[in-house]
Amino acid sequence: MDKQISIMPCLDMQNGRVVKGVHFVDIRDAGDPVECAKAYCAAGADELALLDITATVENRPTMLEVVSNVAEVTTIPFTVGGGISDVASAAAVLNAGADKISTSSAAFRKPEIIKDMVAEFGPEKVTVAIDVDVNESMPSGYEVYIDGGRTPTGADAIEWAKKVDGFGIPVILPTSKAGDGARTGYDLPVIRAMAAACSARIVASGGAGKMEDFYDAVQAGATILLAASVFHFHMIDIPQLKNYLRDKGLNVK
Repeated sequence: MDKQISIMPCLDMQNGRVVKGVHFVDIRDAGDPVECAKAYCAAGADELALLDITATVENRPTMLEVVSNVAEVTTIPFTVGGGISDVASAAAVLNAGADKISTSSAAFRKPEIIKDMVAEFGPEKVTVAIDVDVNESMPSGYEVYIDGGRTPTGADAIEWAKKVDGFGIPVILPTSKAGDGARTGYDLPVIRAMAAACSARIVASGGAGKMEDFYDAVQAGATILLAASVFHFHMIDIPQLKNYLRDKGLNVK
């Protein structure tokens, strides 16, 4: 495996606090975002994600004050998503200190905004997130969900990933609704299918429960390993995870 592997803790935000749910519901508190960000930078995380999980559903922009406060203490590339619906809202988040933005529901509703953002900021600033769930009637067996995993779209997840990849996006972030917070392992078939269909780097997201799950995700084709609850609640610590993956022969950042 020559591709370098990055570890990316994810701060899901609600009302200015870090929270964590299971299957996108049953939300519980996991701390202050600034303190979490500081701790993850100190622990050797390679990247950090912050997702304002209710911005889209509440039809409001991302909390820029939180982005700015987290950016001040963050020493690693920092991606922000949630409520980013056009070039202006993306610019506001980048101006608040984010290194990259992630867009999901808005990108699905109006794919041309992906092209607009790439043209405005450069592809390296743009990540497209895709929430997916199992649907046997889809060609790939997976359907795209939007609005924080609440709304099924009737679109095939792998076909949508291919379309996104065509815009030159360097990173695609699929999250399995079935896996989210469940700690039962990443949804490997989704990772495998997207990695095979796209030239973008694929993020493994949703379901990490033990160190083997991270290794399995890399074997399936992911190069960025995102997790939340196992890191927030210290079930797995990042230095320990990196050592484990290196012992498995992986090129870890």
